[in-house]
Amino acid sequence: TNLRSHSLHHPPPPSPKTHPMKISSKQISEAIPYAKRFLSFVNQSRSAYHAVDQVSKRLKTQGFQQISESESWNNKVKPNGKYFFTKNQSTIVAFAIGGQFKPGHGGLKIIGAHTDSPDLRLKPISKREKNGFLQCGVQTYGGLLAYTWFDRDLTVCGRVIVKTSTGFESRLVEVKRPILRIPSLAIHLNREVSEKGFKINNENHLNTILSTSIEESLNESSDESDNKIFKGQHHSLLLEVLAKELNVDMDDIFDFELSVVDTQDATLGGIREEFIFSPRLDNLMSCFTAMEGFEESMGSLPQDQDIRCLVFFDHEEIGSRSSHGADSVTLSQTVNRLARAMADENTPDDVTDMTISKSFIISADMAHALHPNYADKHETTSQVAFHAGPTIKVHCNQRYATNAVTGFLFKTLAERNKIPYQYFVVRQDTGCGSTIGSICAANTGIRTVDIGIPQLSMHSIREMCGIVDVQYTANLFKHFFEQFRELDDQLKVDG
Repeated sequence: TNLRSHSLHHPPPPSPKTHPMKISSKQISEAIPYAKRFLSFVNQSRSAYHAVDQVSKRLKTQGFQQISESESWNNKVKPNGKYFFTKNQSTIVAFAIGGQFKPGHGGLKIIGAHTDSPDLRLKPISKREKNGFLQCGVQTYGGLLAYTWFDRDLTVCGRVIVKTSTGFESRLVEVKRPILRIPSLAIHLNREVSEKGFKINNENHLNTILSTSIEESLNESSDESDNKIFKGQHHSLLLEVLAKELNVDMDDIFDFELSVVDTQDATLGGIREEFIFSPRLDNLMSCFTAMEGFEESMGSLPQDQDIRCLVFFDHEEIGSRSSHGADSVTLSQTVNRLARAMADENTPDDVTDMTISKSFIISADMAHALHPNYADKHETTSQVAFHAGPTIKVHCNQRYATNAVTGFLFKTLAERNKIPYQYFVVRQDTGCGSTIGSICAANTGIRTVDIGIPQLSMHSIREMCGIVDVQYTANLFKHFFEQFRELDDQLKVDG
């Protein structure tokens, strides 16, 4: 389904005389369509695999052609063409080639984000039975706030390897009802929790309850099938549910990668509905706003001398080191293949290097808004607010890739289009997170700026952001694709 039904507008920036969080009812009403489209996207994207599937479907409705890395792109990709490919079902790269693009004369305008979010994942041998309960053992993925998974109505979502009539196939699955729960310990049995905090042993305390033991004993299946070893590693009750969702026999399930996720949908919140309460804002919100701007910019593609590109990686939350993470060859190979795919006998041998010098990456990942209850945790001069625009992230030790040049280009683009922006820098007595920005910059040699939409409760099972920032950022991404080349040509740095 195409999630778009509204064109992008320019919300007026907050008055410098007014606190940026004091927004009008008109600004809220103009931003709500963006927020509702995001809700539709995130509620159908409970795993990275589902997020990529949603993006793929959306691209196809916009006329993008799916291509394969395993095939030659020479004489296949052409000016005004729109293409995408996926890796591992969890990373996706899309690009639209400007009508005026010529190898060596244009670059890539790239927005990068990531599809994964911190969560719990079923262990390869998840079967547990203890004190009359059937449980599923889990691993922690990324730096999640694990305590927020307690007392939630949980389910599983991900992909399953199934046997078909012609071989095997990886299929997406989501059980759309609560089948798991991690109950907290009653305060009567843990009197010190209010004073000493909620302390979790990830191995012992995060195992999810699936059922009582009685029901399992009534549903044991035959062990004569080809997948009997796999079936012995997981409760048959769980496998039966998966088989029903996939419309296959339980004996046809051979492996899976499943996240433990909340069944509660994302929603608008706040007395004026100016907030989004949602799982996976980090970082599906960045994927969504990038898609919005990318799509809306397509009308000017015939006049563009560059290639417009989106790249949404998996595995950012665990360091990006994988075959399809940001610290792989995926982006650098894509740049090289695009630089050479339309080459002719007059194209210089160093066309890839020429293309890189004309390229630019916006690394989009969510940013920390000022928490009103913990204001002392934030740096005093860069206290990021809701409804005040995207945030430029700066770290002189390159945890973020922003520098004077890339920050200047981003903020100038924002100012020319009357879109507000903010700065984030971490306190000097606090550690700093990281993004794909510095990784992509180092692996490709492409100039990069790190930015993000402000949010609260990062890495919780339920996060929060302001809806006006969604509109601001989508607008700015549209202008990036349409206007960056003209701005960049006005800046002289290295001669």
